[in-house]
Amino acid sequence: MEDMLLELQKRIKELELEMINPEIISDQQRFKTVKKEYSSIIPIVKKYEERIKLVDELNGATDLLNDEKDVEMKELLVSEIAELRDKIDNIDEELVVMLLPKDPNSGKDIIMEIRAGTGGDEASLFAADLLRMYTRYADSEGWGIDIIYANPTGIDGYKEIILSLRSEYAFDNLKFESGVHRVQRIPSTESSGRIHTSAVTVAVLAEAEESELMINPDEIRVDVYRSSGHGGQSVNTTDSAVRITHIPTGIVVTCQDEKSQHKNKAKAIRVLRARLMERIKNEKMKNESQLRRSQIGSGDRSEKIRTYNFPQSRVTDHRIGLTLYSLEDILGGALNLIIEPLKKSETELQLQSAKK
Repeated sequence: MEDMLLELQKRIKELELEMINPEIISDQQRFKTVKKEYSSIIPIVKKYEERIKLVDELNGATDLLNDEKDVEMKELLVSEIAELRDKIDNIDEELVVMLLPKDPNSGKDIIMEIRAGTGGDEASLFAADLLRMYTRYADSEGWGIDIIYANPTGIDGYKEIILSLRSEYAFDNLKFESGVHRVQRIPSTESSGRIHTSAVTVAVLAEAEESELMINPDEIRVDVYRSSGHGGQSVNTTDSAVRITHIPTGIVVTCQDEKSQHKNKAKAIRVLRARLMERIKNEKMKNESQLRRSQIGSGDRSEKIRTYNFPQSRVTDHRIGLTLYSLEDILGGALNLIIEPLKKSETELQLQSAKK
């Protein structure tokens, strides 16, 4: 660990020089890459420098103790040494966690896809509930929110909705949301008072930079048509809606929320790129069983990850056995009640894996 920390200390100095290099500053993409690397390393280096300072203090206190003759002063120094050792041990534990391998998508914006599954109208209504939950959470965190595509129902629900959430914490905080979310409640249309179980599928895709994945224009088919439904009065007066088909994979992306065909195409390309990157990641993960063991769930859309039980005001995350009786708060955007335990559990799994 010491060698790794010394290398990072050296790397920070190199990055600081690069960040004031006019040649790099003028290259926006390169500067962004350098800045991102610097931001990911600097907290570790600062923590390491804090440790170095404490070790110096410990050595100084130990030298004084060896030379000290006064009994009272010796007792004070023994107490100080014990305290310094505890602080160093705590920092060592923090550094081990900070040096764990990061997800390659850490720090990225995300595209989130929410789709009504089994349950008909009730599933579409719960899709709207999840949309509110995620947008309220994102809003409370100060993130950027952008609706890319919406397919609403006539009862204030959604068959499908795709949104972009922009923050350096978006992927890290919401990557565990991929999967099937079940809801158990009595639908307003149910006269007998029976509890129905419905499901909504959520997919969290890291936004990919254009430089990460180039899309060959010859491999896509772009169809334009008139928008319908969601979008306002002028939505269906021009051929502004865009459907992009990626021919090699058969992936289809539709976008009609903007009045501009150009803007809809740009949004659709973003979603396509994210889906292609997710496809590549999933194929790679099939051969990385060790990585899968150090993760919470697979991120598979078919995995049942959470149940929201309205009669009991209960939310259960099945992956870590977490049950909370705070359904109203969680659907109101208090997602950190679930996110923090999930992140803690992932760290523990990674630490166990690293010790093997």
